[in-house]
Amino acid sequence: MISIGKLGRATGTKVPTIRYYEQVGLLPEAERSEGNQRLYGRATQERLVFIRHARELGFPLDAIRDLLSLQDRPAQPCMAADTIARAQLKSVEARLARLRALKTELERMIAQCDHGTVADCRVIETLADHGLCQGDHGTENGPLA
Repeated sequence: MISIGKLGRATGTKVPTIRYYEQVGLLPEAERSEGNQRLYGRATQERLVFIRHARELGFPLDAIRDLLSLQDRPAQPCMAADTIARAQLKSVEARLARLRALKTELERMIAQCDHGTVADCRVIETLADHGLCQGDHGTENGPLA
């Protein structure tokens, strides 16, 4: 059994994040020492590594919860896991398309800059008037939402 600090160091996870994952049910509630210190076993460490890797791949917490539920029942077919992964791939592809559009627009704005004064700056002008942009490169929640 290891403390929350050691678990964090072993997995590269900040202590508040570990507490949050416990709070939202991704990690089981920790056992406690006589001094009320959280203690974690190997299974929790492995589960946290799984969560961290899934987060690095961009999976939302609800999808991770579903994947963990599937992992807890290993005899099931993996079709549900495939479906979750395919949905994540579509999300990543959509974000990549928005990033490509952002890159194109930034390149266009910069290319039109004639290095004059700010009063005549194409970058400032384009940012001030979204209508001058070419193509759809964002959403109401931002380009990567």
